[in-house]
Amino acid sequence: MSCGTNRIAVQRLSPSNLSEFARIHDGAHSLCQCVAWWVPTWDGWAQRTQQQNSDLRAQLFADHVFDGYLIYRDDVLAGWCQAWKRDAFAKIATPFGTAPDNRAWMIGCLLTLPDFRNQGVAKTALRSIMPDLKARGALTVDAYPKRGACDEGELWNGPESTYLELGFEIVRDDAKRPVLRLSF
Repeated sequence: MSCGTNRIAVQRLSPSNLSEFARIHDGAHSLCQCVAWWVPTWDGWAQRTQQQNSDLRAQLFADHVFDGYLIYRDDVLAGWCQAWKRDAFAKIATPFGTAPDNRAWMIGCLLTLPDFRNQGVAKTALRSIMPDLKARGALTVDAYPKRGACDEGELWNGPESTYLELGFEIVRDDAKRPVLRLSF
């Protein structure tokens, strides 16, 4: 898929590209390892260590949980999108009021590396990911952007405007963190 003169491509995370996942979660993103949604509660999240998160990520891979997509622009690693079955995440149901639905998926993280931000990379990548999620059995895809975030560290769920431009609708309005949904 193209974005201007730049080619945007996505690859499902798999055992063959785990080194790319490690690259995207190095440096500034090394603490999280994209496990924030996998821990059962936010209580104690700030006290978790990089090693605890790396161990949880390693266990997910050992359990064959490859929960997302690597994003490339012109064959250069540009970002990451966590996308997985929503019911797998215990911390979703209570705070967001979601009913169990085994055909519901979610976008947990949408990270674009600094050199690729504000260029439409995330939106183009999501546009490519949605048909794949549908083919994998998703009837809906939820997103949980932080409303009003201006610090890039607060945009780890992706900007609300990107989801709205792609046809997501607000299904639970909230001043801080609305729930947006795309239905197929």
